[in-house]
Amino acid sequence: MSNEQRSFHVAVVGATGAVGETMLAILAERDFPVGTLTLLASERSAGGEIEFNGQKVIVQDLASFDPAGVDIALFSAGGGVSREYAPKFAAAGAVVIDNSSAFRYDDDVPLVVSEVNPEQVAKRPRGIIANPNCSTMQMLVALAPLHRRYGIERINVATYQSVSGGGRSALEELGRQTGQLLGFQEIEPQRFPVQIAFNLIPHIDDFLDNGFTKEEMKLVWETQKILGDDSILVNPTAVRVPVFYGHSEAVTIETREKVTVEAARELLAQSPGVEVVDRREAGGYPTPVTHASGTDAVYVGRIREDLSHPRGLNLWIVSDNIRKGAALNAVQLAELVAAETR
Repeated sequence: MSNEQRSFHVAVVGATGAVGETMLAILAERDFPVGTLTLLASERSAGGEIEFNGQKVIVQDLASFDPAGVDIALFSAGGGVSREYAPKFAAAGAVVIDNSSAFRYDDDVPLVVSEVNPEQVAKRPRGIIANPNCSTMQMLVALAPLHRRYGIERINVATYQSVSGGGRSALEELGRQTGQLLGFQEIEPQRFPVQIAFNLIPHIDDFLDNGFTKEEMKLVWETQKILGDDSILVNPTAVRVPVFYGHSEAVTIETREKVTVEAARELLAQSPGVEVVDRREAGGYPTPVTHASGTDAVYVGRIREDLSHPRGLNLWIVSDNIRKGAALNAVQLAELVAAETR
């Protein structure tokens, strides 16, 4: 049966959030075969209307919704909601694609980046597929081809993560603080522990006993699971920066077999989901604003050999954390699920 012959009942949980709204936009852009669309959110957001493909759809209360008949459920409402409701949707027969961290580290839940390990989508005994963290996702779209060709032993990564990764309240805080500071007004941080406007915060998520934050450890755990190689060492530092959309990463890899700049550039240029922007001139590199924001690719630039290691390579990796880092990958996984019926 072709994709055109079958349509799907799709539920979007967290439809009123930034990622949920982007999921809906991407479903429409990519002409996903939606037969019935159900929009779900908390009781306080229920009753509103969201337009999809020219029609207005009423947002329903998740708590009172019966998931029977849903084919694919896209969850983006936080880990607590996912832990409570995703198993109920899966038990009712839906394939759940979850954007939270609730199931990422469970052995019986595949953690999938569409360009990296799409074959894992079919291995879902609980009916749940996990979407990786946005920073891990963009990094591995770029690094997986290099790992498979040259073997990566170690990754040293510093992330520069936009505030949209913290949700709508984080976006609002950056905008509000920026306006207040430009107006010479006092500010009081609310969403972040310290001022975010015109500042950098080396702290994302909770601190763990080893001194790293949970956001940083996600890069370790998820990289090893997605690439299927627990021997890869990852040394992460995660930083929140005063950018609205788009995460950036300064990455250094140490490979088993030496890779030259030219070979890396050629391999990456041929890799799905990657765009190389690597001219050694002013503006010849990707940034969150000029390249990533509102687009789907993972951009790679500043490719150069590491001066301190004989098999080291430096890369600058940029992508839209809301699109590729969350919504787009979820829809791409839904497309893989839909393709199983062909």
